[in-house]
Amino acid sequence: MTEGVPPRRALALGCALLCAAIGAHAQTAAAPPAAAASAATPARGGASPPSQRIEITGGRGSDSEQRRQSTAAKIVIGREEIERQGDSTLGEILKRLPGVTIGGAPGRGGAIRFRGLGAGYTQILLDGDRVPPGFSLDSLSPDQIERIEILRAPTAETGARAIGGTINIITREGYTKKVNDIQFGTQLESGRPGFGGGITRNDKLNDNWTLNVSTSVRGSEQEYESRTTTTDQDLATGVVTRQAEESNFAVEKKANVHLGTRAQWQGARGEMGFLAPFATASQGKIDRRSRIDQSVGVDPPAYDTATSHTDWRYSMLRLLGQWRHMLGDGLRAEWRGNGGESRSFNHTVRHEFGAVEALVDDTARIRDRSLSAGLKLSKLLDNDHSLVGGGEIEAVRRQETRTSLRDGMPLLTDFGENLQAASTRGALYLQDEWTINPNWAAHAGLRWEGITTRGTGEDGATPSNRSSVWTPLLHAVWKPDPQSRNQLRMSLTRSYKAPYMGQLLGRPSLSNRFPVPGANTPTSPDRAGNPDLKPELASGVDIAVERYLAAGGVLSANLFYRRLTNYMRNVTTLETVSWAPVPRWVSRPQNIGDAITQGLELEAKFRLSEVMADAPPLELRSNLSVFRSRVKSVPGPDNRLDQQPDATANLGADYRFRALPLTVGGNLNVTPGYDTRIADEQTALVGLKRVFDVYALWRFQPGVALRLSASNLAPRDYLTGGSLDFEATPGVTTRESSSTVAKSFTTWQLRLELKL
Repeated sequence: MTEGVPPRRALALGCALLCAAIGAHAQTAAAPPAAAASAATPARGGASPPSQRIEITGGRGSDSEQRRQSTAAKIVIGREEIERQGDSTLGEILKRLPGVTIGGAPGRGGAIRFRGLGAGYTQILLDGDRVPPGFSLDSLSPDQIERIEILRAPTAETGARAIGGTINIITREGYTKKVNDIQFGTQLESGRPGFGGGITRNDKLNDNWTLNVSTSVRGSEQEYESRTTTTDQDLATGVVTRQAEESNFAVEKKANVHLGTRAQWQGARGEMGFLAPFATASQGKIDRRSRIDQSVGVDPPAYDTATSHTDWRYSMLRLLGQWRHMLGDGLRAEWRGNGGESRSFNHTVRHEFGAVEALVDDTARIRDRSLSAGLKLSKLLDNDHSLVGGGEIEAVRRQETRTSLRDGMPLLTDFGENLQAASTRGALYLQDEWTINPNWAAHAGLRWEGITTRGTGEDGATPSNRSSVWTPLLHAVWKPDPQSRNQLRMSLTRSYKAPYMGQLLGRPSLSNRFPVPGANTPTSPDRAGNPDLKPELASGVDIAVERYLAAGGVLSANLFYRRLTNYMRNVTTLETVSWAPVPRWVSRPQNIGDAITQGLELEAKFRLSEVMADAPPLELRSNLSVFRSRVKSVPGPDNRLDQQPDATANLGADYRFRALPLTVGGNLNVTPGYDTRIADEQTALVGLKRVFDVYALWRFQPGVALRLSASNLAPRDYLTGGSLDFEATPGVTTRESSSTVAKSFTTWQLRLELKL
């Protein structure tokens, strides 16, 4: 393990801070509850108690008040928190939230994982609808985000494809007054410049109409540097039979632009409608250099040196609409529609030089189209019941054109150049939320969802996959004293993870050096789909204890448990395949049996003055999440779920000077390294990840500020790897081990922020 902050020390510090805060505030008198917030929120973010269902003319409550009043466990992150650190990507914001981890090297973004679960376990919504295919949340500018809602357990309305949880990204909404936010600045990373800027304008056109327009433009130049060492060792004799080191250096230049608009109409009797077009476009190029140094081995390396050039483009256009109106007798209808199209292009030319020289040319064009519609009916009943029911339908179509040439000869001819795939989803749900008495509130729901996926396979085949799931859901909140700010949450749910299109269908993805003899290895296999996958099912329990402080602080502890069946995992085996004359190592997703995952999430955020008299103007934020999991078909130790760490922790603070218009702050994010046993003969490892962010904000006058920030200060290398035991020849077991060390960088930003 490389040097850095010891994980146990960082985790112990976060836990000690939380325990100290709870102990210091245990005797604080409860403040009267705040006024109920409006329920006239166009985006779906989870359940709300009866006290919030009365439509009033006031604004939405504070973040902590929305969280407290929700029957289903929910975390709300508003504009103040989004703007706090001056982040340039959504992933940088999410990594500081309880239980959230981001894959990949520090500062480079990656898959968003909640409770250590990703790749379909965490449901990502954009304005209440699932994100379009191929859309990366890191391409969404924080300037365009109004708030982030995290649901720790699923609800019938938001969907049950959320074993880990749901993250709902709400884009900028209309206000009751004119607002102009302007931001522009520069960035510097490893001596390479970047730029960025954005404008958000909101106009109240008249008593009924508001118009919000948000646009941003960003460009950057980034380095990527890594070193991969691969070793083959005879387990019987201990003799190293092959050892090679591959060095990679790349520079990526990219630029993107976003445009979001929301035209909203508000009627006098609760009628509301809006249209929200959203467009984004990105493009870039990557130049890469690679070299292989082989110190041990009879066979020559796949190549000595290689260069590659990649051009890529991505564009997406989406239109979201909603109309809500009263049908009479207290019945309200809400219609939603969402349609969009995205296109991506990727062209790579790779030259390999050495004993075998080669020219590889790969071109891919993908077009995804999606269309969804939904109807929700809601009605207030006697005895404080709120009944909600509805249905959804969604269709996704993919067209892919891909050509792969090696020295002018086509590869994967059995699959053809044009591939098509389609997915259709339907859902029905019913839920009831009611106040049983002043101490108890409950939320019960039932949801059915069915998915059909079909596409083009090998030799003209059309594989298909069908699945459907019933998911009952139950949530409850207990307040020992209705006037206090202490409460206990409980959830009993069923959720599931459906295999996504890429796991089921599509042409194989070949290892980089195909078809050089010996280049396809157990740790660098081809990848292919499996149309026979079944969805994972999970039964779960969540229990949380929460205390809300008078000035908006929160202290909470949350326990969760999930029992999974039909767990999916990529398994690497040696296969006889149609796309090669000799057997190849291929990684395919498989259902491998049952698993469990459980954990504890602690959170504390408050002003120091809430727990100490005459305290300095310091705001503290900390959270600690501890995870444990076990795949029953795999022997221990370390038979955890894929890429789930043992823990993750955040410790942050903000200090506002009293004599100066200056605010400084920072955040330390730590995720300890861990090993994973994937199968009896296969393991994977991920090293310690530590990210330290700081900022300074100088306010010249109200609405005018200059921000200096550093992301990933004191960068450290990021380690990943794995090993696989196999019989290279009958009776001789070889262990192939691979480890990659990726360099990370500090990003400096200077930005002027105007609020007019």
